This record gives sequence, C-alpha cells and structure tokens, in this order.
Amino acid sequence: MSDPNEPLAITPLNALHRELGGKLVPFAGYEMPVQYPAGILKEHTHTRTKAGLFDVSHMGQVRLRGTGVAAALEALVPGDIQGVALERIRYTLLLNAKGGILDDLMVTNAGDHLFLVINAGCKHTDIAHLRRELPAGITVEYLDDRALLALQGPAAAAVLARFIPSAAKMPFMSYAETKFLGLSVLVTRSGYTGEDGYEISVANTEADELARLLLAEPEVDPVGLGARDSLRLEAGLCLYGHEIDETTTPVEANLAWTLGKRRRAEGGFPGYDIIKEQLDKGVSRRRVGIRPDGKAPARDGTQIVDSNGRVIGVITSGGFGPTVNGPVAMGYVETAFAAPGTPLTLLVRGKAHPARISELPFVKQNYFRG
Repeated sequence: MSDPNEPLAITPLNALHRELGGKLVPFAGYEMPVQYPAGILKEHTHTRTKAGLFDVSHMGQVRLRGTGVAAALEALVPGDIQGVALERIRYTLLLNAKGGILDDLMVTNAGDHLFLVINAGCKHTDIAHLRRELPAGITVEYLDDRALLALQGPAAAAVLARFIPSAAKMPFMSYAETKFLGLSVLVTRSGYTGEDGYEISVANTEADELARLLLAEPEVDPVGLGARDSLRLEAGLCLYGHEIDETTTPVEANLAWTLGKRRRAEGGFPGYDIIKEQLDKGVSRRRVGIRPDGKAPARDGTQIVDSNGRVIGVITSGGFGPTVNGPVAMGYVETAFAAPGTPLTLLVRGKAHPARISELPFVKQNYFRG
C-alpha cells in the first residue's frame, strides 16, 4: 500500500481534472478526482445511460516477456494463462501460500508478451512479487510512461468507433494495438462498471489530447472515483482491500470461476491444497450481496447479526445504488446464511436495521458478447 507520508503522485490528466472542476482527493498514493461538478449521482446515471470517461492511470501496467512466460505466470495464479488465445484477456488472481488473494489482475496475450493491468494500491508490491517469483528468464517491465483511460457505458462503442472503426466489433475481453487519430494506443474491451466499454492505454504525453477528443463527443462526460465505486458495487464486482485481500480465498470470495478446469485438476499454484479442499468440502463463509431495507446504507465494517444477535458476518462495501434507487452492499456471512432471500440484521451506528441476502449482481451486466 502507499506510504501516507509520501507526497501524492499525479496522473498525466491532473491539469485536465482541475480545469473540469474535479474534486481531487488522495487515493492509492495519487491525487485523483472523486467527482466533478455534476456530482456522483449524475455521473453514475450518465455512465449507465450514455458514456463516462474515467482516468484510471493510477493502475499499474506491466509487460512480461520471455520464453515460457505463460507457464511461468501460471505458477503464481490459478487461471489458465497458457490457454488464453491471442489478443484475448483473462481475469485472474495473484495468490499467497495459503490461497489468499494478493491482488486481482487482467492478463492479456499480446503475442510476444503478456500485458498485465494491476491494482493501484498493490502495484509496487505486485511488481516486486513478480520479479522475485518469476524465473530469471522472464522480464518484468513496469510501463510507467503510459496512462490508462476507461470509456464506459452503452454509447462507448459508438463513440470509440468514430476514431477506431474496428473497435465496435471487438468482443468482450479482447485486445488490439491500433491508432487513435494517429496516436498509438492499446485498447481492451473491458472495464469495471458492469457496462460495455473499453480501457485505452496511451503514452503519458498523449493522454490529455486523447481525453479531450473523447470528452468533445456529445455522449461523453468525465466521471470520478465516487461513481466508479457505486457502479462496480451495483455490478457485484470485488474491490481489492474490501471484498478480497490476503485473508480471503477465491472460493470464499465466490471467484472459483477464475480457476480453469485444467488448473483445478493439475494444481501447481500457491495455496492449491487449501483451495482444492474448499472446493471439495465447502467453506465456512461466503461473499454475498445484501439489500438493506429502507434507505439507510450500510458502510464497510458494519456488523451482520442473526435473529439472536450473534455476529455472523461483516459488510465489506456498501452505499446507495442509484440504478436500483436504494442501498446495496456486499460482505461475508457464514455459509448457512448465504442463500438469497435469507433475512438478517445490520448494526448501523449501533441501531438494528433489517436486510436480506440478494443475488449478485444488483443490476444486469451489459458486456458486449458479440
């Protein structure tokens, strides 16, 4: 994690955020916009109905090269990296020896290398971990000369196709190296809002130009971290340090789908014996969706109790869901209470509030399947 005593870093779009009236706050060691003058609610709704542009340049971009690089990375993650087709992407997890999650990341087969996107708060420890654990023949290059923008929402494809016509036909979780009005970009059809969209990697020196071109399109508004969080929460997507961390396993986090069939059978990744036992015998707790009754949101750290007042879990993320017009939350509960519809009680500021287990996601995910 970032050192609170270190000065905040800035992204290449910092001046643009200020020009647009962004409210800048510390986040993962960076000065980042939490919202713009329109406000979080309008930014959230705009992304769900049109297209929002997010600065995610604080994320880490990494290139892995070397003979047998996919097999080498498989020794650190449970995903089937060798099976990723050319120009396709896989979501996977860095694990520790107990099967705990060090980080979640995107891995792209870019042909002669793997292109990774890792979380901002973990990127320096992730890079050190990769350099320490991967074989000597594998090089780990941190691409700190590149910015990253996310264009998200139902209008994202139409907007980006005006600059990159082929983008409209890219399937979900695919990758392309291409040109954006002469700018060299790496484009993935991915994102973390539950909507169709893209992440665009561009040189730091060209990020401002690209962002302004996209913002000039009538469907596109700037969106900050506040709406990014409410969007991913409604979409039932994990946030590192909240739903997942070194104490949670993929099975507990309902991320067992990230374990490829071959990897489940063969193992060969950290914590395999523990995870295999959990797959076979079950776990004592699970990540679930929670819908509080009424209008009071339940924030992270809120205790969950049963009808007798016994603590059975905790909220890991919670807030108001603009799309569902009510509070939503995720957290962990004892497996016996994890079935959708199960009633429970949340202790919000010392007061008991009724709630129930909900299916995830809270809103339909609108990824483009082609």
